[in-house]
Amino acid sequence: MSRFHLHIAVDDLERNIAFYSAVFGTEPTVKHDDYAKWQLDDPRINFAISSRGAKPGVDHVGLQSESEEELAAIRQRLEAAGIDGTAQENATCCYARSDKYWVQDPQGIPWETFHTLGAIPLFSEALGQETAEGACCPPPSTASSESCCG
Repeated sequence: MSRFHLHIAVDDLERNIAFYSAVFGTEPTVKHDDYAKWQLDDPRINFAISSRGAKPGVDHVGLQSESEEELAAIRQRLEAAGIDGTAQENATCCYARSDKYWVQDPQGIPWETFHTLGAIPLFSEALGQETAEGACCPPPSTASSESCCG
């Protein structure tokens, strides 16, 4: 079963960690100097925030799959509906390595479908730890340069 994903760009990470920890009743499951994530079962959501230089607000939304097969099924469903996207294999972003499939909704909001393969020690191997451009690492042909990841 997939998990809903929401990533918000924030201007003050610690203040937002305190706020969302109160909302969810728990501390983040992943926390770094520029990123925090709550992987919750109730509600079933992967909720992430980061302070990587993007404009504050909703960065992107998505679905986190529990397997490669589930990710492939989501992609097939989108393609069958005529929704074109961009695949990323072994992408490194948000302290994780993932296979992804990006699309945009009719409003232009990036949607990330992904299956996490494991954790990495950097926000992104492609960007390096010090990059302050855009929150994350979507493929440029599908999502804006200010979009992030799961």
